Amino acid sequence: MDRSSRMILRKIIIDFVCLLVVGASVLLFFLFGKPYERGFFCNDESLYHPFHTSTVTSAMLYVIGLLLPICTMIIGEYFYARRCDADTTKILFGYNIPTWLWGAYEKIGVFGFGAAATVLITDVAKYTIGRLRPHFVTLCAPNVNCNLPENQHRYIENYSCTSNISRRLLKEIRLSFPSGHSSFSAYTMIYLALYLQLRMTWKGSKLLKHFLQLLCLLMAWFTALSRVSDYKHHWSDVLAGSTLGTIVALVVANFVANLFEDRSHCLIEEKHHATDYETGAGTQNELTSLQTGLVSYNAIERNGEPAA
Repeated sequence: MDRSSRMILRKIIIDFVCLLVVGASVLLFFLFGKPYERGFFCNDESLYHPFHTSTVTSAMLYVIGLLLPICTMIIGEYFYARRCDADTTKILFGYNIPTWLWGAYEKIGVFGFGAAATVLITDVAKYTIGRLRPHFVTLCAPNVNCNLPENQHRYIENYSCTSNISRRLLKEIRLSFPSGHSSFSAYTMIYLALYLQLRMTWKGSKLLKHFLQLLCLLMAWFTALSRVSDYKHHWSDVLAGSTLGTIVALVVANFVANLFEDRSHCLIEEKHHATDYETGAGTQNELTSLQTGLVSYNAIERNGEPAA
């Protein structure tokens, strides 16, 4: 194995290990995590909302939030590699890796790492705080008589749920803060909007790119609002989740994916090409003018010669 292949293979392995560690941490939270058991006040009306199914299901969230940006990045990196001069081709085990394919690998890998990090940060907060969801009383039906005067305005910690619900739902009713749907949708859609801003340079329309960015923001906004209207989260949970996802998207796009540096590099190359073209055209014009002047000078000399 040559040195180039060894370095590329080492990079790929380290990237996958880092992504695997973060993803495994998220999976451990889901399988074995135990949220903090927080008490409640009987007169807290925010916990008495009915239970509704999710307008944006988890399957919809993860399929659209992952597949849409990934497909966009594959297409974007292909056209970006065609438009800009590529770096030296990567060679792995004697095979040339196309520039667009390597660029897509890097951008998708960074995006996936950011998505997994967003979920992990959200889960750490969820399981540490253990805030009760708005439909807590409806699903749990705690064995506490809230009609008794002594239970009014008293923080109740010793209780148990009497309703016949699954263990998964018993855990989920304590995972309100922050909103995972809001943080994940904010990260994926804002990152995609930034990617479109930096990669989509088609001159055929002034508003098409911004229209697509608006659609991304609307999807994240609708997802966040639906979590409140479905009584899955309090408004502050959604605000915190959306803020978290936005911050992670900005950090990853600016300091990890280096999207802005890539665009600057491409713009500099395009300016150099334009300068070289203009310089070449100017040199050609000067040569043409000089040749024309020499022809005129020779003609004048011949006309001035005395007749034989």
